[in-house]
Amino acid sequence: MEAKGADPDFVRQLDGYGLTTVQIHYYMPDHPSLLQLFVMQQYDVAPQFPELDRFLYYWRHEIEAVLHSVRIAHKHLLGPTEWRAVDGIITIN
Repeated sequence: MEAKGADPDFVRQLDGYGLTTVQIHYYMPDHPSLLQLFVMQQYDVAPQFPELDRFLYYWRHEIEAVLHSVRIAHKHLLGPTEWRAVDGIITIN
């Protein structure tokens, strides 16, 4: 779905995307006893999480840090059934 002039984040929400918060615990190979935390937010589709899958694929192949655990919180902010167009104007004197 594409609406000219509409906010891209709003359009993504209409397409089923919700706000996803991800906590990634990891450690660097040179400091295996130091567990570190990376937190990010992005729009994604639950329960498949294609955006997170792409990010984790990149992490595993391009970043030397070793993943320990990934925690996901997801909130579906707006869906097609919650939004409706108003086709009229009411004038109050």
